[in-house]
Amino acid sequence: MGIHPTAIVAQGAELGPDVEVGPFCTVGPKVRLGARTRLVSHVVVDGDTWLGEDNEVFPFAALGCTPQDKKLKADTPLGRLRIGNHNRIRENATLHGGTPFGGGETRIGNHNLLLVGCHIGHDATVGNHVVFTNGAMAAGHTHIGDRAILGAMSGVHQFARVGKLAMVGAGAMVSHDAPPFGTVQGDRAKLVAVNLIGLQRNGYSAEQKALIKRAFRLLFWRAAPLHRRLELVQGTLLGRDPVVAEILDFVAASKRGVCSPRSSAQLRGKAMGGEPPSDAAVV
Repeated sequence: MGIHPTAIVAQGAELGPDVEVGPFCTVGPKVRLGARTRLVSHVVVDGDTWLGEDNEVFPFAALGCTPQDKKLKADTPLGRLRIGNHNRIRENATLHGGTPFGGGETRIGNHNLLLVGCHIGHDATVGNHVVFTNGAMAAGHTHIGDRAILGAMSGVHQFARVGKLAMVGAGAMVSHDAPPFGTVQGDRAKLVAVNLIGLQRNGYSAEQKALIKRAFRLLFWRAAPLHRRLELVQGTLLGRDPVVAEILDFVAASKRGVCSPRSSAQLRGKAMGGEPPSDAAVV
């Protein structure tokens, strides 16, 4: 299709081979669209925004517009928005570029699925194979790890992190870091389980799942302070396993604190990684 007659592509924009710009789209002067990227219709791409190859952006999505930050002035240059390859960005999604107060760049990886009405704020980082379900929102300065799933209408607080292969339940408000391979739910989000379904879908072995379950019990379902539990696991053979080390490194690097588990009373009758947490304790 090429560029539709009703689309507006500013002078200076760079379009790769076989790019499609559909009806009533607007493309700003600093925008780069990689090969075979398609803007379906009524899409706005503005600011210093680059999209890689084979992306598809659906109607009324807005990419690279002025971030929602009260500190920005009218003459503040729009920050960078860098989007990788093979992403699908659905209707009414909003992705903002970086600001001078947060490194100046928002970065989205590859093979992500960003569903209707989702939002990614300024200076955020999103990995690869991430799913933002309808209405899921990540505020500014957040970090969303590879293969994480954010359920419908969930929200991630500024500067909070969601770890690799974490599952954020629908409607959850994540104000602390959600650890890798975990499932968090509620307002404010609490850790409720290991994300066994996600691990299975992504090819983790039975041995790896058992190690992750063991690490979660030692780290999150014990009564001692978290830093002591962290030191304990770090000093064991379990802590030397590469998969467990990912969890330990994530917890050790947390600045906002990690989502605490629900109490044993709340979890009674639920499975924690496939087994009841018989020694669960409030952290």
